[in-house]
Order: sequence, then structure tokens, then C-alpha cells
Amino acid sequence: MFTGIVEEVGTLAEVKGTGGGYRVRIHTPLAAQLKLGDSLAVNGVCLTAILIDGEHVMADVSPETARVTTLGGLQRGQMVNLERPLRFDGRVDGHFVLGHVDGLGVVEDCRPEGESHWLTIAYPAALAAYFIRKGSVAVDGVSLTVAGLGERQFDAQVVPYTWANTTLKLLRAGDKVNLECDMVGKYVVRALELRKA
Repeated sequence: MFTGIVEEVGTLAEVKGTGGGYRVRIHTPLAAQLKLGDSLAVNGVCLTAILIDGEHVMADVSPETARVTTLGGLQRGQMVNLERPLRFDGRVDGHFVLGHVDGLGVVEDCRPEGESHWLTIAYPAALAAYFIRKGSVAVDGVSLTVAGLGERQFDAQVVPYTWANTTLKLLRAGDKVNLECDMVGKYVVRALELRKA
């Protein structure tokens, strides 16, 4: 489990195909704080460290993960948001994030307002029930607040620190992003579905 507070922006040093999936090698100082089998959120996707070598960590991306997230389109040299798992003896800053992507969003607009930036992101219709105004959403692993909500898109304002220290500053209109809706909302929707059945 994660919080959506990005610890480090890493760089993809290598991406290799592995029978439908991929093996990625990520350059990051966080590698020294990981051990084999540890989880690492990469652009909001929970991956498992299979090899650690100095400031590099390797992880496998399964064929399914490659299909349903943006990880299947990653290229060497690309920057990625990284977060180690939540420690339950520490503080929770963002919101509870599982690292299990619910769907892909598409950036519709990115515009500055003062030192902050607005993102407008379209989401799949199937996720509509999980978005609420002032609720939480993880965008490429970054915990954001839904500031505006339409039928198929939401607005989030990104504060200067988050803008400067994540890959959100690289987003342009048309880019795809990993979306993970708030876990509590998903359980509420599921409970209501079962109640109707």
C-alpha cells in the first residue's frame, strides 16, 4: 500500500520485452533502500523488485499490466514517479493507494494559474461512480484532489512543490495517465451493487 506522495523521480535505464510483458531497469537512489521482493510504485503501478544493483532496481511488468496501464509504452530514458510502500509506524500524507490501476485517463488540458497548474483529465465512463468532488485520485501515482468534476473529466490543481518534484510537469494534452480511484469509494459502490442484487 502507498500514499501517492512521490519520493523520487527515477529514470528508465532499460526496457526489455519478455514474452508479452517487459523487464524494466530503473535508475534511482531509492534502490539502496530496497531489498529483493520489495514493492515499488512506478507511475502508480505496484511492481516487485527482482534485482538491485547499486542505484538500479529491476522489475517485471506482466502482459496484463502492460495492457491496462501506461507501463507498456514506457521508453528508455523516460522519467517515472517512484514511491516505496507505506510504513504503518509512520504518518500518512496523501491517501491510501494500492498501486492497482483502475483505468487510463487522457490529459485534455494543462494550464498555469499563478505558480500552480491545473490538469483536466478525461476518464473512462466505467469509473464515473468512483469520482466525487473534493475526493482523492492518484494520477501516475501522485495523490491529487478532485477540484472540479464533469461527466467524463475532472480537474485537479497541482501545487508548485508537486509540480517540480514529479513527472506531472512533463504532461501534455493527449498524454495517457494511470488512474487509481479512492479505495473507500470503490468499496462503497461495490457494497451498493451487491445490495441491489
